Amino acid sequence: MPDRYADILVVDLLGGIGDLLMLLPAVHGLARRNPGVRLRVLTHEPGADLVRADPAVAEVRTPRHGRPGAEREAVVEALAACRPDLAVATTRYDGIPDLLEAGAGRAVTNLWRDPPPEQPVGDRYLEILCAEGLLGATDRAARPRVHLGDETRRAGERAVARLVGEPLAPPVVLITDAGMAVKRWPERRWRGLAHALTRRGHPVLTVGPVDPAAPVGVPLPRADLPTLAGQLAAVGRRGGVVVGPDTGPVRLAAATGAATVALFGPTDARRYGMGGTDLQGLPGCGYRRPTAITEQPCWWGARCPLDAAGPACMADLDVAAVLAAVTAR
Repeated sequence: MPDRYADILVVDLLGGIGDLLMLLPAVHGLARRNPGVRLRVLTHEPGADLVRADPAVAEVRTPRHGRPGAEREAVVEALAACRPDLAVATTRYDGIPDLLEAGAGRAVTNLWRDPPPEQPVGDRYLEILCAEGLLGATDRAARPRVHLGDETRRAGERAVARLVGEPLAPPVVLITDAGMAVKRWPERRWRGLAHALTRRGHPVLTVGPVDPAAPVGVPLPRADLPTLAGQLAAVGRRGGVVVGPDTGPVRLAAATGAATVALFGPTDARRYGMGGTDLQGLPGCGYRRPTAITEQPCWWGARCPLDAAGPACMADLDVAAVLAAVTAR
């Protein structure tokens, strides 16, 4: 049996929505294994909104500002507010592990240690926490699930019903943007996919920048993350599919239970897959580093060593392959 803790601080300050979502099974597992625990989460906005209403989470803290050192200051403040019995962190920069190891009763500060290239990141987190005696074997099967309140679900249902009614074919949501240019699918491919889906009777909804002169589909109403989660859940309830690159909103769709078709290029689908249909572009790329993605030559500037026009791995995913994956769901 794992040890029991009364106060747990979970620190995820990597910056991405998807990073927090991949950690959710660990958060929920720690709450289950420690009944009555006061579990605090320190993370960035806007992802913090996804756990503020979560019944497993007692408190959500965020850095106070966006200047250098804000994350370290936030950790110092969280430790000063209450010394945790246990601290768990994904965050390795700016001396944060040292702060947690000195300021908590016990700290597990490296959930990235020695990852096999084919093991999903979230599974690695759970495996390490099991090895540390903090979770049990049954926790290893957990998948990210975001908590949706009743009003959030109802609002999502209303928004999607207003846009698609009761269609002959399930709706499809295209999440056309990504937080990094290197993960973006070419715009012409999005248009080709949207046209093919429309011809088959699927209502096409979009999340992301839209050119009013040539829209790809009908935009979902702009919303905060919990509201978007309700909308994506409503699409999933109708048997719909959410399509997009390796980015937070697609992970959010998966965490609501919606079916996903995720488009992977610079990141390895074996490591970062979402559990739906994960399509890998250019699987044989010699520059891809599954366990050290930030060291890839393409990562920061989207400058592909194989194609000056843009990431060859994303261009390798053609419309026909993505359409087949969507319509097979």
